[in-house]
Amino acid sequence: MQKFTVQKRGNLRDFTDEHYPQGSFALGRLLRAGDVRVNGIKVGKNVPLEAGDEVVYYTTSKEEERVFYREIYRDENILVVDKFAGVNSEALAEHLFRSCGARYLHRLDRNTCGVMCFALNAEAEKQILAAFRERRVEKVYHALCFHPFRRKSAICAAYLVKDERAARVKIFYEPVKGSEKILTEYTVLEDHGEYSLVEVRLHSGKTHQIRAHLAFLGNPVAGDEKYGDEVLNKKYHVKRHILVAKSLAFSLQGSLSYLNGRVLSSSFSAVFPS
Repeated sequence: MQKFTVQKRGNLRDFTDEHYPQGSFALGRLLRAGDVRVNGIKVGKNVPLEAGDEVVYYTTSKEEERVFYREIYRDENILVVDKFAGVNSEALAEHLFRSCGARYLHRLDRNTCGVMCFALNAEAEKQILAAFRERRVEKVYHALCFHPFRRKSAICAAYLVKDERAARVKIFYEPVKGSEKILTEYTVLEDHGEYSLVEVRLHSGKTHQIRAHLAFLGNPVAGDEKYGDEVLNKKYHVKRHILVAKSLAFSLQGSLSYLNGRVLSSSFSAVFPS
């Protein structure tokens, strides 16, 4: 059993995704079994929540023990973990804050797995956030992408506009009202004809940049249901985008400079599910 108090208005599904990874994995079963209670009342569907509501999940011990991240590196200043696909970054951050005081620095999309870094004290938080802002953190991603690439490697510029209401972004060749310039670098590592394994490096970091920009170039990430190729997703039986935050490397100053030159890598690979 796990108990939570709601801090702001929302709904049960979003609250679960953002606060309790094991509950998120098991939510369908929990609702069907009547194993979720809101203010002491059993609920069997997604319901609205208000600040102050109490939510209790009667998860099994097996569900509560389900792994949703692995530790890659830890010292007195930072914690680096491998986030599993299907885990909301905010839920992982809340869990790590409760367990060891880890401070949230950056996020990955829910269905993107791979490397995330957390600070373990205020000074580390300050230095690493500055490094992210100043583009002194090298982030490398691996993705499976559909359709042959016209070039084996390129640095591509475009302009991105957020559509908050649709929870997606749009990409343009030229600047438009409200757009931000993006730079996405890719290298084809393996060409399998209908799909390729691609390494991606971001020279800007915007919402959905990799998925939307690669789709704009004609090479959507496999399994992407928002920007992807529906026909090929069905052919390859993928319902979750195959994108891995593969590694982080820092160029830090001051007391954290000892981390410079260290590459912190994910154990996950961009492959089709077996």
